[in-house]
Amino acid sequence: MALTKQQKNDIVKEVSDLMSNSKLTVVAKYQGTSVKAMQALRRQAKEGQTVVKVVKNRLVIKAIAANDVLKDVDTGALEGQLLYAFNSEDEVAPAQALANFAKTNPTIEFVGAINAEGRFLAADEVKTLSTLPSKPQLIADVIATLSSPVNDVMGALSSNLHGLLDAIEANAS
Repeated sequence: MALTKQQKNDIVKEVSDLMSNSKLTVVAKYQGTSVKAMQALRRQAKEGQTVVKVVKNRLVIKAIAANDVLKDVDTGALEGQLLYAFNSEDEVAPAQALANFAKTNPTIEFVGAINAEGRFLAADEVKTLSTLPSKPQLIADVIATLSSPVNDVMGALSSNLHGLLDAIEANAS
């Protein structure tokens, strides 16, 4: 069923809004991926607040042109059957979601990504981003690093106190 002009305009507006709010929009080929696998990808990605959409490239190019920040992005790589992953919370989450899914479904292949500043990243750069820890993981690592000395001091003090109490008890008996 062909889309009406109004439906196309609605899709362009939706994609433009997603791209303007997204910290990173990852573009990937999905040719050969089954519908069931695509549904599983959408569910997995949604857990990390990533939105995965399959949109006609022509409509995405119109959405990019309508966005002031993204209008200078090179759209030459937007050819073929592509899916777009958007995330407004985490810079690496869309790349990680697609990379994790691609481990079990090799039909998903990175084409590139568009960052919030309007720069098109190559597929190799997106693969590198997908190996970085997510924002919550980084925060947890920093907290663990900061609390480690405090935990060490508390452990040392409590073990010394236990040793002292054991020595006093031994002398008392």
